[in-house]
Amino acid sequence: MPVPSSDVDGRERQQAAAAPPASRAPAAGHGDEPAAPPQDEVLAGTATKTREAGPRENDPGAETELKLLIDADRLPAFRDAPVIAANAKNRGVHRRLRAIYYDTADRRLRKAGLTLRVRQSGSRFTQTVKSGYRADPLRRGEWEASVPSAAPDLALALPFLPEKLGKALSPGLLEPVFATDIHRLTRAVSLPSGTVEVSFDHGVLIAGERTLHVDEIELELKNGTAQTLYDLALRLMEHGPVRPSVRAKSDRGFDLADGRLPAAPKPDRPVLDPGAPVDEAFATILRGALLHLIRSLPAAEAGESPEGVHQARVALRRLRAAFGLMRTVAASATLDAFDAEAKWLAGSLGSARDCDIFVDETLSSIEKALPELDGFAGLRRLAEARRSAGYDAARAAITDQRTSRLILELGGWIEQRGWRGDISPEGLGALGHPAVAFAQRTLATLHAKVLKRGRRFDAMTPAERHRLRISVKKLRYATDFLMPLCEARKAAKRFAAELAHLQEELGRYNDMATTRTIVAGLAHDPEGRSPAAGAVIGWQANGLAGAEPRLRSAWKAFRKAGVPWPDSGSEPA
Repeated sequence: MPVPSSDVDGRERQQAAAAPPASRAPAAGHGDEPAAPPQDEVLAGTATKTREAGPRENDPGAETELKLLIDADRLPAFRDAPVIAANAKNRGVHRRLRAIYYDTADRRLRKAGLTLRVRQSGSRFTQTVKSGYRADPLRRGEWEASVPSAAPDLALALPFLPEKLGKALSPGLLEPVFATDIHRLTRAVSLPSGTVEVSFDHGVLIAGERTLHVDEIELELKNGTAQTLYDLALRLMEHGPVRPSVRAKSDRGFDLADGRLPAAPKPDRPVLDPGAPVDEAFATILRGALLHLIRSLPAAEAGESPEGVHQARVALRRLRAAFGLMRTVAASATLDAFDAEAKWLAGSLGSARDCDIFVDETLSSIEKALPELDGFAGLRRLAEARRSAGYDAARAAITDQRTSRLILELGGWIEQRGWRGDISPEGLGALGHPAVAFAQRTLATLHAKVLKRGRRFDAMTPAERHRLRISVKKLRYATDFLMPLCEARKAAKRFAAELAHLQEELGRYNDMATTRTIVAGLAHDPEGRSPAAGAVIGWQANGLAGAEPRLRSAWKAFRKAGVPWPDSGSEPA
């Protein structure tokens, strides 16, 4: 059957057209940061259950899988890519897989991060419960059972559901949500580092009158190391464009059924064991940051909500913050190269994000306050045109194979602990030290740097405030990563709250300070030099002065907040 364009998210915009149109949501937060998370998330530490933290390679209910989205017309060619032809054990097995996905009308399973499907292959029916990815872009839970028909058997699923959810469900509450009809060719590929089941999927998702075509390659590890998946994906990339993805068919099917575009979830907190070595902490932190990036890119590409680009930039900043932590122990040219690529991608998203804030927050609020002033409509048209160009640049970067290569190479580097090969014997020894000691030392160092940079806070210029904001961000991300290792829960709660508040205020200040630059960029057109443009600059200049008391208060409260790690003796400036 004919297949539409290879632009997956573009197809979703077109094929879900029967759904209520998604309105552009207001820009979330300020600067590039998410809203402050609930403090119990920051302090969760090792209290999170193993299954909630995501399955590992040795879990009996785990699947280790990498998904690659590809151009529809390229699927046949990928089946005989050189790396497949040279290493496949046979010509493969063709199957037609039809499945029905079930949930309650109010999506209780989906809200719990679970999916329930019954798949038919020939005369066999298999019921599967899957958990979502958590802090790892390769691994999630999967539990299967044979059933006699396409109807789900809730009793077989209950052992894998949270107890409270299981008690609230009954067979009568489950209903079909969408179906899949997939033609799959599966080939087993043996590489020196492991065996991978490669599935070439071509088919359709069906939700009522809506349909969405699927063309993808699934790489599932059968034995060996997880690095094998990334290595094979990079070899396939030599044969044609690929897009790493963690959007399962269930994600796309539920969005299709509910008339939604891809969401941009906030990051999960890494679950760190205080007794684990620094080496394992690095791997856990990096996996989580990489997962956040991969999750955010579809929504950023769709461009229907500012949250997509926002979360993509946050993910990239988290990655770069993690690289910064690693430099204290495992600095290397490879680490610097990954950091440079992440910086490039973040910069490619910058214009779209700046325009989102300017149009949805700054311009809207000032226009509402000064409705009688001429020129706002023209200024908005110019800003919207600039935002559109910004999103074009963002999409170009997201779909560039440079981004796919960054994800795949970084993923493989994480799985093989690539940082071990580039450091001195002393550094290698430090990787084996307890993560809790590293966390305390690192947080104390970053905190002292913030205090030093904030000296003479009252007299700082906007440029100096911006540099302070960068240091605050680094400390904030480090606390997100490492704070669960600190045992002083009350002190941690207060410190995290004051740090988040300071970051928010500095973000607002930075947004106001950059308004002049944005308006100046629109001055090539007469509408960009209207009374409204002058009012925006004046309004924000006045806002900078008005923000000063809040900033000073936030800084003072942060300085007074006790640290939740052993005091190194550094004195506040």
